Amino acid sequence: MDHFQIRDGVMHAEDVPLTLIAEAAGTPVYVYSTATIRRHVRVFREALANVESGAEGPWIAYAVKANPNAAVLATLAREGLGADVVSGGELLRAIHAGVDPAKIVFSGVGKTADEMALALRHGIGQFNVESEPEAEMLSDVAVALGTTAPIAFRINPDVDAGTHAKISTGKSENKFGIAYHRASAAYARARALPGLAVRGVAVHIGSQLTNLAPLETAFTKIGGLIETLRAEGHAIATADLGGGLGVPYDPALPLPPSPAAYGEMVARVTAGWNVRLMFEPGRLIVANAGALVSRVIRVKEGAADPFVIVDAAMNDLMRPALYDAWHDIRTIVPRSQRFTANVVGPVCESGDTFAMNRPMDAVEAGDLVGFMTAGAYGATMASTYNSRPLTAEVMVDGNNWAVVRERLPIEALIAADSLPPWLK
Repeated sequence: MDHFQIRDGVMHAEDVPLTLIAEAAGTPVYVYSTATIRRHVRVFREALANVESGAEGPWIAYAVKANPNAAVLATLAREGLGADVVSGGELLRAIHAGVDPAKIVFSGVGKTADEMALALRHGIGQFNVESEPEAEMLSDVAVALGTTAPIAFRINPDVDAGTHAKISTGKSENKFGIAYHRASAAYARARALPGLAVRGVAVHIGSQLTNLAPLETAFTKIGGLIETLRAEGHAIATADLGGGLGVPYDPALPLPPSPAAYGEMVARVTAGWNVRLMFEPGRLIVANAGALVSRVIRVKEGAADPFVIVDAAMNDLMRPALYDAWHDIRTIVPRSQRFTANVVGPVCESGDTFAMNRPMDAVEAGDLVGFMTAGAYGATMASTYNSRPLTAEVMVDGNNWAVVRERLPIEALIAADSLPPWLK
């Protein structure tokens, strides 16, 4: 569910007409609904109500990579969520927005020594370590700082998530984690290293999962590994089950499993583990909370269907070009007429295409359209390709709204360059 609804013939974000935002903030512009974010947090928490997770309850660490806007992070911090980060930059963003460092988990295969030191100085809750060499580097950094790093090894269970190949992370050929069969040796090595406190296991097999079976398979393997590690003398106190639960993009496709169904599966599979369970939802929390609002530049005749050329482009919303991803395209002020069209952006690439042969409301130059379910992996993946400024972002809360990231003028991009002495 989201809070983007047609009222009096105009799409609103909560109580604010998107036409008002488009006129005031310009287009393209990302618009985020606070009510939707809060609702999704509540629904996810309720789904986990029956899982066994110790006295502290589940540790929910929002995946910052999905949407790192400070207003989004601050909203989630006030809801009590932690953060799953994969860079020093995401770590600083989360802390700046008010996330408790003790609720931060640092994942990712390429942590540098500087990033490790930064995280240790801030006292984060856990490092999800993805290789033996990473554990050795973290040991050195922790010893040099005179502190101890709490760690879990991310295990690669060699489970096909059944999602797009570019967002699958749990197969043996993927770069993530330590192979399941090498886990015992990795934990034995880590126990011998100074400055490390081995405390848990972690697994994450992919994003936008539409079937619970791969997750259940992976979690079952992790449960067996916990038993093995404890038998080998390791005190396993946490189990990070990652994120990845899919959201509905295309209404013509079956709905992904609900958070409630996911929670029931987790409760059943993890019963008796005697750990604090950790989760890293990202897309599930923010995807439906965002829309990219764009203005039609012109409608151009095509060989078969007309081309609707909008002022948003692949540099603003990369998912269709990168993953052939489907986004619902709605008119902000709907007309009664319909047509079939190709919706494209102005970037000089044939890949700058949002939809081909898409049945949709008929539009004309100057009309506004919304690319829905764009709150995750939208603005965060944007670039300045073709010297286009980064898209502005707006947050709505009831009848209040504010620009939460300004659209920097092209002059700011130009000013960031400098000429070498021989060209001045």
